[in-house]
Amino acid sequence: MTVGAPHDLATAHPLADNRIVIVGGGSGFGLATARGAAEAGAKVEVISHSDASVAHAIAQLPPGVSGHAVSALDQAKLAAVFGDIGPIDHLIYTAADKPLAGPISTMPVDDVRRAFETRYFGALNTIGCAVEHVRRSITLTSGAASIRPRATSGVLASVCGAMEGLMRALAVELSPIRVNLVRPGFTNTGMWADLDEDTRGALFQQTANTNLVGHVGEAVEVARAYLYCMTSTYATGSIVTVDGGYALT
Repeated sequence: MTVGAPHDLATAHPLADNRIVIVGGGSGFGLATARGAAEAGAKVEVISHSDASVAHAIAQLPPGVSGHAVSALDQAKLAAVFGDIGPIDHLIYTAADKPLAGPISTMPVDDVRRAFETRYFGALNTIGCAVEHVRRSITLTSGAASIRPRATSGVLASVCGAMEGLMRALAVELSPIRVNLVRPGFTNTGMWADLDEDTRGALFQQTANTNLVGHVGEAVEVARAYLYCMTSTYATGSIVTVDGGYALT
C-alpha cells in the first residue's frame, strides 16, 4: 500500500494486520493502546524498560502480542530490536517518568535536564532507531501542562512543549510518513501509584470537580486518540487533546 493511502472503510478494521510498535507499552496509555490495537487485529510489539514490565503487559494483552525489554535511551540495543522487528506500519511513543514538580525558577538545572531524558530524548532516540523501518505513522505524547501549566508544573510544561515542537518538525521532515501527537490531561494511570490512598483520592476528586466532563480520565479514553492518529490517513502535524476540558477551566 502506498504511504498515506486511504483505507477502504467497507473492509476490515484499518489496523488489521498492521505491525505496530509501542514504546512505553508496559503500562498506562501505551498498554491501553496496545490492547485496542491488538483487538482490532494488529500485530503489536510492546517495548518497555524492564523484563517485569514487559511480562506484566503481555499477561494482560490478547494472545500474539510480543514484547522487548530495552531502555528508550539505549541506542545500540534499541536499534537492534527495531532491526529484528523489521518493517512496521506505526510507531507510538508513550514512555514517561513521573513528572518533576516544583518551581522551575529554583529547580537545579541538572534535575530539569534529567526530566527531559525519557520523555524527549527517549523519543528522539527511538525515532532515530526506528525511522528507516516506519511505513505509515508516528505518534508522540505530550500533556495538557504545555498549554496550561500550574505554578509547580513548569518543568513538565517545558518538556511537553518541546515534544509538540518536535512533532511538528518531524511531520514536515518525514513526510509522507504522518507524525501526530496526543495531549492527555490528568488521567488515572500508574503514574500516581506512589501516592497514599487518601492523597490520591483527594487529587482525583479535585480533578473530577474541576474537569468539564465531571470525571477523571481513564487510559482507555486516551488510547482511542492514539488509534485515531494511526487510522486517520489525512491527519499529520496534528495534536489530539484529551483532557476533559482542563485547558478551558
